Amino acid sequence: MASVALTPPIALPTLSNWRVRIYKSCGTCDWKEIPNGLNQQRWYATNHLLPDGRQIIIGGRQAFNYEFYPKMTASENSPSFPFLVQTNDPNVENNLYPFVFLYPDENLFVFANNRAILFNYFKNQVIKTYSTMPGGKPRNYPSTGSAVLLPLRLKKGTVESLEVLVCGGAPKGAFANANNGRFDGALDTCGRIKISDPNPQWVMETMPLARVMGDMLLLPNGHVLIINGASAGVVGWELVGKSSTKPRVYHSTTVLLRDGRVLVGGSNPHDKYVFTNVLYPTELSLEAFSPSYLDSSSSSLRPTILSPKSKTKIRYGKRVDVTFMVSGRVDLKSVSVTLVSPSFNTHSFSMNQKLLVLDSGNSTKALGKSIYKVSVTAPPSGNFAPSGNYILYVVHKEIPSTCIWVRIQR
Repeated sequence: MASVALTPPIALPTLSNWRVRIYKSCGTCDWKEIPNGLNQQRWYATNHLLPDGRQIIIGGRQAFNYEFYPKMTASENSPSFPFLVQTNDPNVENNLYPFVFLYPDENLFVFANNRAILFNYFKNQVIKTYSTMPGGKPRNYPSTGSAVLLPLRLKKGTVESLEVLVCGGAPKGAFANANNGRFDGALDTCGRIKISDPNPQWVMETMPLARVMGDMLLLPNGHVLIINGASAGVVGWELVGKSSTKPRVYHSTTVLLRDGRVLVGGSNPHDKYVFTNVLYPTELSLEAFSPSYLDSSSSSLRPTILSPKSKTKIRYGKRVDVTFMVSGRVDLKSVSVTLVSPSFNTHSFSMNQKLLVLDSGNSTKALGKSIYKVSVTAPPSGNFAPSGNYILYVVHKEIPSTCIWVRIQR
């Protein structure tokens, strides 16, 4: 699947000038620009991959609608999305980069500002309206928190439950205050909601540290990492109050690596690159964060995948045998196989991020000295995992292997 970056042209003579850039990974490939790819300008919009292979592009500055790429017909329009109007504060626009997750019935969970809905994009219809998050404080750009769809545990072709976790942000009024040099403390709360329940309700929790502009990343063992960000201020130029010793604030990014480390890079809270004489200079360095499961004391428990080989094709609903090696003593009941979608991270939200714990049916068994096999069932359809490339881990006692790439297809 091609990556998609949305870029407006310099001049705006007609709406047909809004373009799409695609990049197919290969040694000699380059970006390709698609004229007339979009109907609208899409500053600060959210993308999500759909089961049919297209992407839905939701919102953006003063864009209270959505559209698809690629288009089915040249005349395909941009349906209005009243929810984005309802959650918009014209002075702050606390509904940019909405948090969007694919529900297994092909509807979309959409969170903006402090509210959420379940949305049928085929019919342009709201299926369910969830209660406002307690406290009513904004969680989206520029009061930027982050969100994840918690791991989906597959069993007999379905999932046990679907739960969304939203953390951090900035209080109401923080944007105006930051523009006047007063930096309000970030929010220290998370809200989680089981969107699969008949009557879903938010449950509030408190984080050890308040955070705005934090990145939430699903680790291979299903844990949630919250990294980067600041303890005061909001997103935007020069609007950060407090950060860490190596600031990773506005325009920083993070991504999960094959070996289970997390690559962290960037940061630029300025209109231009500024490297000196500022509190938070432009940061071009990269760092790798190693979660505790990579400690050398756990090396004897860490699996090594022997088969299938990387780039193996996997078909929906089919059984897949995974063989692996562990040098130390293995607890057969603590082995799982997780499938992680490679997400696109920007502005504290990893779009398309998803982790599935595949159904193994307690099938792990020893094949010989230090060699084991677990049989898992691939996701049943594109509603659970749109076709494309994924990374697959074997996890033993919450310690993941280095992953392999697999491609899920019909």
